[in-house]
Amino acid sequence: MLNDVLYLDYAATTPTDSRVVDAMLPYFTTKFGNPASRTHDYGNEAKEAVKNAREQIADLIGAKQPEEVIFTSGATEAINLAIKGIYENYQDKGNHIITTKTEHKAVLDTCAYLEKQGAKITYLPVDQDGLINLNELEASITPETVLISVIYVNNETGVVQPIKDIAAIAAKHDVFFMTDATQALGKVPIDVNIDGIDLLTCSAHKIYGPNGVGALYVKSKFPRIKVAPQIHGGGHENGFRSGTLNTPAIVGFGQAAAIAKQVLTEESSRLAALRESIKEKLSSFPNCVFHAEKVPKAPHVISFYFKGLDAEAMIIQLREKLALSNGSACTSKEVLPSHVIMAMNHDEDIAYCTLRLSIGRFTPNDAAEKIYQAFDVALKEMANFV
Repeated sequence: MLNDVLYLDYAATTPTDSRVVDAMLPYFTTKFGNPASRTHDYGNEAKEAVKNAREQIADLIGAKQPEEVIFTSGATEAINLAIKGIYENYQDKGNHIITTKTEHKAVLDTCAYLEKQGAKITYLPVDQDGLINLNELEASITPETVLISVIYVNNETGVVQPIKDIAAIAAKHDVFFMTDATQALGKVPIDVNIDGIDLLTCSAHKIYGPNGVGALYVKSKFPRIKVAPQIHGGGHENGFRSGTLNTPAIVGFGQAAAIAKQVLTEESSRLAALRESIKEKLSSFPNCVFHAEKVPKAPHVISFYFKGLDAEAMIIQLREKLALSNGSACTSKEVLPSHVIMAMNHDEDIAYCTLRLSIGRFTPNDAAEKIYQAFDVALKEMANFV
């Protein structure tokens, strides 16, 4: 039974908070208007709900103007819109984009597509802790560089990149700075103005909101940042993204953002303490190694491995007790070594052994003991087959 399995894959997706569901429900039934319909109250009511959600999300990321938030179908669409949109609109300046080898596949695949269209992409390496070298970043900038895109919190390891320092380098060279903040949103404090972020992408389903809705933040400044739309047909979202808005999901995203803002400090502290308890339990097992121990990390992700034990085999052994993963849910159908762990360690054996355990709002405080017991049984069982 699923109820007997402890969910430890919050980095993949989160359960929708009941308060979010309650906020959404009326917009499926009695408040069903199209926010683009301005000739009657049904439409105006929906329009106001979308406006309120935009304000709630802007508040969570420190955006000065709610209109800087553009709604999309998720972080993947937001990433495509940002990277392709900047590339298309600034080809008169150049065709060079800088990113990292440990980005989410949504960034890497988009950059790979643009390479086929003539873009020049620099993929920065990372050290063993998953951090980029700032000197190497600055040295990679050329007169043709139009965008630097660096993930805020890595989705597989929880490693936090030095966002302010990266943004300062980008600004110094008059280059746009974008960050995929999908794993950072609601987990670490974000202020796009203090951090110096020009474009930011995020998704509702990582912060206890619904699937199928995300956002792109585009900073308002003079001259205005121009992002070429990727979906045409009506000029919605101030011309950035056409299509009838998913009002119920947007309302849910806004509610999830408001809750995340309210509980961020307390929730992050609880998760950090729980993470340390889990790590303490896991470290009692022989040959347990944690990734990126000496650098800043988000509080909800633990990346580790047992030397010589295949992660897929371990997951199968644990499946009746624990739900966890061996990397990003977006690539879990492929039995390939994690590109993130490979970039950090250059060792397929480590990559194939690495597990990702991620906790969240509804992870019980006594989870560490249940995790320990499950691994204890699984490791003993696997020892019989080694």
